[in-house]
Amino acid sequence: MNVLKVNELMTVRQHGAMEYTTPPCDLDEVRGYRLARVQEELVRQDLAGIILYDQLNTRYATDATNMQIWCSHNEARYVYVPANSGAIVFEYGGKSLLSEGLPGVERVAKPITFFYMSAGQHVAERAKVWAVEMDAIIREHSGGNKRIAIDRLAPVGVQVMEELGYEVHDGFSVMEKAREIKSSGEILLMRKSIEVCERAVQRMREVLEPGITENALWAELHHGNIAGGGEWIETRLLSSGPRTNPWFRECSMRPIEQGDMVSFDTDLVGPYGYCCDMSRSWVCDAEPDDEQRRLYAAAYEQIKRNMELLKPGLGYRELTEKLHPMKEEYIAGRYGVAMHGVGLCDEAPAIYYPQDYDEVGYDGVFQEGMVMCVEALIGVEGGRECVKLEEQVLITADGYEQLTTYPLEDDWV
Repeated sequence: MNVLKVNELMTVRQHGAMEYTTPPCDLDEVRGYRLARVQEELVRQDLAGIILYDQLNTRYATDATNMQIWCSHNEARYVYVPANSGAIVFEYGGKSLLSEGLPGVERVAKPITFFYMSAGQHVAERAKVWAVEMDAIIREHSGGNKRIAIDRLAPVGVQVMEELGYEVHDGFSVMEKAREIKSSGEILLMRKSIEVCERAVQRMREVLEPGITENALWAELHHGNIAGGGEWIETRLLSSGPRTNPWFRECSMRPIEQGDMVSFDTDLVGPYGYCCDMSRSWVCDAEPDDEQRRLYAAAYEQIKRNMELLKPGLGYRELTEKLHPMKEEYIAGRYGVAMHGVGLCDEAPAIYYPQDYDEVGYDGVFQEGMVMCVEALIGVEGGRECVKLEEQVLITADGYEQLTTYPLEDDWV
């Protein structure tokens, strides 16, 4: 078979059989929408352009990907998006093949790197060479505007740009605002990621039995994601029995025991780079006991009640004030947020609990096209177990639509 072009059929292997699938939407239309969102925000903030090193932001702006995890901790590839023309991808090794057919990419160039592994004692010298090149490129498009944004870069890179007279602004504020409203095509791609994730979650349920380790159970999620065309998983948040409380222990070699609560959070980056972030809690090979039912019922009610509040025009602070109240015994172990945005990964906004709003909360307004993850973490401080539930929902014109469909344990409540 010839090498497939970007928009042509992709091949995935599922359950031992070869399956050919086409993208669920016009990928070029999605790419055009996303680049336009970035450039509209640059214009709104009067910025000449944005330098992107964060690999999720480079993906959003161009859909060009290459070794995303490795490049997330090595500044080896980056993108420049001018406010008024196509993006320039500074690709690892200067290779253009990974950007072929991408409509928003004007050209591909070889990067100038100055992280320590690549530059050693010449970091400062190489950073200056990089800045001189960026200055020339920015001036081609900027009309003299020396206000730029950068999302993630070693301090020396920012310093040398400032020495050249640039006013450097926070690139994440640009990209988070650009990414918050999803197009109809993006939602179709997200649904595909959810489909792959939920199929893998079902496989986890099928193999859950006493004696399987947390790691072995978690591996089923990875397998299903990769086999279904997905990309990576951002965390390892699965624990069982007493390891569920307090929350945030990642999976281990602990064998799961009969009657254990098993709680997990997928944080899965699936096909086309879109995230499926859902949480479920099960009991291994047994009916839940009275305490497990009590915890589950509290989490179930919280997630349902809070989801029902979502609608366009609702303010973040107003939502915080309306959140379903938690019993005092659960407050100490509450999750870090009541809800958060999601797209290619977890995104703004973060909706905090009332107990945390004055310290870290911020305001804004929900809009049609935003996608939110509604969270519930219920456990008693010092208790044996926690229940973790989470649903992914789309803000619609008249309220919300739940995107995740894997069933909750309705008969436990």
